[in-house]
Amino acid sequence: MTAADVLLGRALVEEATKKSGIVWVRGSGSARALWHVWHDGAAVLVGDGPGEQPLPTGLEPGGAAEVTVRSKDKGGRIVAWTATVAVLAPHSEEWESAVGALKGKRLNAPDAERLTERWAAGCRVLRLTPGASRTDLPKTSSAAVPLPTTATTRRPVPAALPRLLLKRRRERN
Repeated sequence: MTAADVLLGRALVEEATKKSGIVWVRGSGSARALWHVWHDGAAVLVGDGPGEQPLPTGLEPGGAAEVTVRSKDKGGRIVAWTATVAVLAPHSEEWESAVGALKGKRLNAPDAERLTERWAAGCRVLRLTPGASRTDLPKTSSAAVPLPTTATTRRPVPAALPRLLLKRRRERN
């Protein structure tokens, strides 16, 4: 791989991640879709606290994470990159800078005026610094087993319903 390829890969990671509203992050378990902000050359995200997104397992300081970026308009995979995980200490200079960027992008916060205090008290702010990237598609399926849920699907339409609807339409005419 040439130096130009490395620079183009970094530029692709940065632009794709900046423009995407969410990224898929995999620690040691299954991947999760997470909202983020691109700040100072890394993806910054907040979670694992009250009222915030749950982070995937295995995102520990110094560890690695697999980040997959999707296209904002088509939803397809653009690039995947390996990240080094750093947990920012609350109220440190780096944390304050990251939280300032995150706060501007946080939608529908129930307590916008106390947001940073809540994040400092009960959430983790992570910085995912890009490493190696790749744009080739995987050879196997990336489909994951859906997470357990209590949601159900609609029951089948009763067989007599179409006749009843047609009968009402005829009576109106």
